[in-house]
Amino acid sequence: MIRTEWIPSAYADSNTPVIRKATLDDKPILLRFEQGVVEAERPFTPEMKAGEQQYYDLDWLLTSPDAYLVVAELNGELIASGYARIDASKPYLKHAEEAYLGFMYVVPQHRGKGLNRLVIDALKQFALSRNITELRLEVYSENASAIKAYEKFGFTSYLLQMRMGLGE
Repeated sequence: MIRTEWIPSAYADSNTPVIRKATLDDKPILLRFEQGVVEAERPFTPEMKAGEQQYYDLDWLLTSPDAYLVVAELNGELIASGYARIDASKPYLKHAEEAYLGFMYVVPQHRGKGLNRLVIDALKQFALSRNITELRLEVYSENASAIKAYEKFGFTSYLLQMRMGLGE
């Protein structure tokens, strides 16, 4: 179990959230978190189908040695998630592998309390344990609050992916 030395001040006087590796037993809650991510991203994705969507292969994320899915738990309740997935880098880059971060979710009543920092710190530790020196993630260009949060953690803009809908 990973515990981090940095504790969000919002939890200083209460029980401390614990960041731990997710298990198959967590899957029902993770499926709910996944729909939370879908709903948060729906306004930025005009081409998304209506209804529930499956973004993640949770079984793979929970069992693969090349993935590390963590949850934040407080008083027996799961309140946040995130994963690092080891990917091969482009052949022209200096690093052979990189860690792609995804499934960054915090339940609404716990947002703004520093949980994403705890999750990202745990994912960074996983990446470093695998000798990975590069973290990547994707964020919608119109999601200013997420961009600002990731910049606070040390991420910088790297590449803008563009799209064009035909027949919309």
